[in-house]
Amino acid sequence: MTALNPYAAQLADIPVERREIAALGGTTAYWVYGPADAETTVLAVHGFRGEHHGLEPVVAQLPGIRIVSPDLPGFGESAPLPGRTHTLETYAEWLTAFAAAAAPGSVVLGHSFGSIVAAAAVAGGLPTERLILVNPIGAPALEGPRGVLTRLAVFYYWAGARLPRRAGESLLRSPAIVRAMSVSMAKTKDPELRRFIHDQHDTYFSRFADRDVLRDAFVASVSHDVREFAPRIAQPTLLIAAQKDDITPIEAERTLATLFPRAELVEIPDVGHLIHYETPRPAASAITRFLAPSGADRR
Repeated sequence: MTALNPYAAQLADIPVERREIAALGGTTAYWVYGPADAETTVLAVHGFRGEHHGLEPVVAQLPGIRIVSPDLPGFGESAPLPGRTHTLETYAEWLTAFAAAAAPGSVVLGHSFGSIVAAAAVAGGLPTERLILVNPIGAPALEGPRGVLTRLAVFYYWAGARLPRRAGESLLRSPAIVRAMSVSMAKTKDPELRRFIHDQHDTYFSRFADRDVLRDAFVASVSHDVREFAPRIAQPTLLIAAQKDDITPIEAERTLATLFPRAELVEIPDVGHLIHYETPRPAASAITRFLAPSGADRR
């Protein structure tokens, strides 16, 4: 049985439209939320193995803002980019092309792996007035508090790529492993919210095109972090970090904030790498403040 979505009523009040567009030789599916005449448009980039649904709890808290939310190439309903290896450079190039076609002039937001893609694209010249990074990957994943688990993940994705295709695909889509990932990331003690989080991961975490795309994206996610792009991002930047994040510890996020010419760090307690599911309201409050005319001038 599908778990109760605690944000469903709020989402129901926000208009949404599914669209498709050609970008970098492939077809990108994306969703547009909110009023067409909104003063601000946010381009929201989801994390590794996710898709646009994962950011909907945050969207639900931002009813007056127009939000453009694509599925990354090779995930959800977006096709892989033909003839391309899905490296970070490819994803950054895709995001720049997509933004120009579907959301020119938008504020860019990235969550988790999306924070690396967004930072790489903006540092490379994607035009935006402001940048928002949620659960930013601010240090090498292999050095995080759960570095051992990350190394197990490296072996998992390696095995999925090396096994015969059917066996490899089966391993990578294993419900038991997806559930283990979900349990390891969730920090909330609320049983209803935990059920919702697990249902979201069960439903959407295996909607990748094939194991090759998944392997490429995983390699990109563990081979880069936001630090390498921060000094080249002149735009005002908001970092929304979790004090219990097992992938990037809060101390590393505090250091990351100092690498940007103009950055504000907002810390959310009692949550880990799932700010978008567990604490979307304080995240949205920080975003709303940052998007206000005076918020962009901080620091």
